[in-house]
This record gives sequence, structure tokens and C-alpha cells, in this order.
Amino acid sequence: MDGGADALPDYELLELVLFQSLKNGDVKPLAHRLIKTFGDFNGVLSASVERLKDVEGVGPRIACDLKLIEAATHRMSRGRVLKRPVISSWAALLEYCRVTMSHRETELFRILFLDLKNILIADEIQSTGTVNHVPVYPREVVKRGLELNASALILVHNHPSGDPTPSSADIDMTDQIARACDTVGIVIHDHLVVGKSSEVSFKSEGYL
Repeated sequence: MDGGADALPDYELLELVLFQSLKNGDVKPLAHRLIKTFGDFNGVLSASVERLKDVEGVGPRIACDLKLIEAATHRMSRGRVLKRPVISSWAALLEYCRVTMSHRETELFRILFLDLKNILIADEIQSTGTVNHVPVYPREVVKRGLELNASALILVHNHPSGDPTPSSADIDMTDQIARACDTVGIVIHDHLVVGKSSEVSFKSEGYL
């Protein structure tokens, strides 16, 4: 209560969370097993229900409680950027992308839709893929942008491998989307590739 979350290491914070789900018994061994399996606190929350249940000691109640905390975390991060100018909330937007995508085990392709004033009006996952590929269809991107009357887009996808370096396929796909959007007057502001601990901006790296 005095020092906030930063005052506790991941395993101690997880112990406190687990104690709310498992009133009886020692939660320390379970917290350590979860951290060892998934890497850190964010990794535990981001793990699928099926993988969580594979860990000894995790039942439906604990899995459900962990996924509820994950959902609340995503909702809070999203609230810091939705309906706000992207330029003034760029750090919060990057944090939102990290929280929601850095520990995913499969690739997700997310689109952030902006209006004329660069205010984020919608945030949607357009497609879900495998561990190293996600299907993206420029026509669907353009169609959804027009439906929302968006003036600009920020593309976001993750690399489950942890390395955010764009692949040649990422670069080609971004170019196709940019050319398709250009025909209807929609601008691609950036494409962010999210890794485990860092991200790459296409705009900053000169790909856009």
C-alpha cells in the first residue's frame, strides 16, 4: 500500500494475487512455478488458460482470476490512449502495445484508427496468426478504415520470438497496405513491431 507494485518483485506480487484465489495453503511454490514457466508477471497473466492449467496447482479458479487481472490491466492501459491525441499520449500508447502484445505466443495484427486530429477513435485486432506469421489483407484494412471514417492508421503486430526486427514479409505487407490506403486518402502513420522487451517503429527506421 505504501510503495505500490514497484516495491515488490514479480513473484511476491504474484503470491499476493494467488492468495486471493487460494485462501488455504502455501502460495509461494506455485508463484515460483508460474514465474519459472512463463518468465515474469506479465508472462503469467498473458498465458492461455490451457497453458496455465498445465502448471501443477493451477485450477479453474486461479486461471480465471489471473485472466480477469489481465483483462483489467488491458482495459486500464487502453483507457489511457483511447479518445486521446496520439502525439501527446505516445508513451502511453507504446506501453499499451507492450502490455497487450509483448508476451503473446502467436502473432496478432492490430490496427489503431485515428481521426483528422490524430485522436485514437478505435483499436481493433484484425487477425490472429501462428508463432511466426499472421495473415493480413490490405482490402480489409482499407474497408474497415472507411467504415470508421478514419484519416490515419497505426499498424501494430508482435513477434513471439522476442526479436522485433521487421522481416522482409513485414516490410512488403506494410508497403501494400500503405499503397492501398493511399488510394482512398488514409495515411499510415507508423507500423510498430512489438518484441519481448522492445519495439521497432517503421517510421523511425525509415521504412515509412
